[in-house]
This record gives sequence, C-alpha cells and structure tokens, in this order.
Amino acid sequence: MTEHSKIPVPPEDDGETGKGMSTLIERAVDTFDLGNFKPAPVPQGLKSKRPHRKVRLPAIDLPTAAPLAPPTVEAPAAPEGAIAEPSAVPEPQAPVADTAPVAETAAIAEPMKFSGHRHPVDRAKLQEQGLIVPEGAVTALLEEFRIIKRQVLVNASDLRRQGSGAAAQRILISSPHPGEGKTYCAVNLALSMAAEMESEVLLVDADLAKPSLPGVLGIPDGPGLMDALTDPQIDPLDLVMGTDIPGLWVLRAGSSTNADTEYLGSARGAQVLDRLTQDAPHRIVLFDTPPALAASPAAALARYVGQVVVVARADKTSQGALEDAISLLSACPNIQLLLNAVHFSSSGRSFGSYYGYGG
Repeated sequence: MTEHSKIPVPPEDDGETGKGMSTLIERAVDTFDLGNFKPAPVPQGLKSKRPHRKVRLPAIDLPTAAPLAPPTVEAPAAPEGAIAEPSAVPEPQAPVADTAPVAETAAIAEPMKFSGHRHPVDRAKLQEQGLIVPEGAVTALLEEFRIIKRQVLVNASDLRRQGSGAAAQRILISSPHPGEGKTYCAVNLALSMAAEMESEVLLVDADLAKPSLPGVLGIPDGPGLMDALTDPQIDPLDLVMGTDIPGLWVLRAGSSTNADTEYLGSARGAQVLDRLTQDAPHRIVLFDTPPALAASPAAALARYVGQVVVVARADKTSQGALEDAISLLSACPNIQLLLNAVHFSSSGRSFGSYYGYGG
C-alpha cells in the first residue's frame, strides 16, 4: 500500500496562548509557508532611469449645466405637544448667466453711392462732335456702340466669375497715337453703358497731361483724380461729378503734375482705384488714358484693369504702332482691338439703312 501522509492535527487550545483556536486560513499559512511568498523581482533593464512626468490633459470647456434643485426631504411629524423647530430654508441661488456667445449678425455693406452735384451735359456739343445724344433717335452709331458695349460687359461678367475681383469692373481705353479716336470711343461707350438698367458707369479722365472730358461734355473743370492721388486725406468719391444723364458719372483729371505715372503706380494709386469700385458690383469704370506710345500713364494703369480696349484708326494706325502699343499695355492680359473710322462692311450690313439714316 502507498503510504499516505497525514495533515497534522492542530494542537488543542492550551487555554493561555489561544493558538489552538486559530482559523483554517492561519493554519494553512503556517503549514504551507505562504508567508514567505514575494513578488518576482523586476529586471534592472526595465527600470525607468527618468522620473515619471505628469501628463496634463488640455482643459475642455463643457457647456454650463443648470444647477440641480436640492431634493425635497419631508421632516418627520413632531409628537403631540412638542414645539416644532423652524425648518432650514435653503437660500435662493442666483440664476446662472448664459455664457454662450451671442452670434453677431453680419453687417451688409451698403453700396458706395456718389453724392456729387449733378451738372447738365451739353447735348448740342455732343451732336456737333458726332457723339451719341442721350434721349435722341436710334442711329447707326448708337447701334454700333451697343454691340461694342455688350461684348465688353460680357467680358466683365466672365472676368468676375473667374475671380478677377474689382479689376473686372475697370476698363482702359487707349490708342497708339493721338488723333485715332480714343476719347471719342470712350465717351460713346460711356453714354451707351449709362443706358443699362441695372448698372452705372464712371468715366475717368486719366489723360492727366491733356484732359479733355470737361470740354467734350460741356461740364465745368475742377479737382479730380490727381488731387485724390496726391492728398491721402481726400476721398476720391467726393470728387466724382454727377451728370443729368441717368447712370453717368465723371471723375475729372484734376491738378496737373510731372509725376502722374509715379502716383498711379504707387500704393495710393491702388487705394484710389479700389475706392472707386468699393461695394459697387454693378459699377463700370472707364479710363480715358493718353496714347500708349505718347505717354506712360496708360501702361501704369494697365495692371489695375480687367480689360484694355485699343482704338486703332483704320486709315491711319500702322501695324507696327499697334503692336508696340499692345506690348506696352501687356500688363493686362485681356486686350481688345476697336477699329475706328471704318467706311465699309465686308458683310454688307448697314445699321443706318435699317433705321432710315443712310443708304
């Protein structure tokens, strides 16, 4: 037979030490030497050589919750004949202020409107110069500039959709040499655009050395573009002159200076031009500039506009002069050619014969 070991029977209580009354757990600890058990030692290589760092979590702003009302506890009924002690009434708590930020309503910018005094345009002078006469009969000249106007406005809309900003509203009109009709075309285009129902046109006399718009329109001369460029305290909108033609406004050239190109190319020049179109998306600004090959302001203004219209006289302007002018105005990538003084039509079309003003 296999010899079985016996678990020693605990001694009986001796009545003094009380060891005979130990519990089963205590006896198991003594019998199996469980008190000598210790956790395994940690290897030296795993001990951290650097002190532990406390990680601070970023504070999170949680919405403030309304305080909970304390629970209502009913006091036990007092025995008969006992004097009831007054119950403690909790102090009223101040209401929690709403700390949520109030959304500010975005202010809608009002369109910058001109407020200058309106001067009448001399219609008789317009007719003497062969220009469009407002409120007059429909002529071949009016229809031709309607077509030109429509193409220019379509280009301006396309440039605006392409993200050109305020430059899409600015159009420069120049020519290679004097006497090719750039002021004639600028005034007619402005008069045609002024008839648009939902837009207005600002005609700027940017020929600072030889201004001509007051004499062409029959309006008084006075301060204008150059005064706003030289004096930062002047708001160019205050120098804009109104006319009795609805939708037509004029900014004259103003005082003469020998540094007109430098002022146009300065930071102040950019500020003045931006002011003319500020908060006015339906405004078109036409710049009547000096000839590109005769003076430099046209080249200085070209980088601020979205379109350049080069007026070439069919019986006068040479191809070489036209190419040189386009090269000088190349700061604007959108250059168009307007052929002036054309006496024939390859398609045989004649606006005058349709409206009864020619054969």
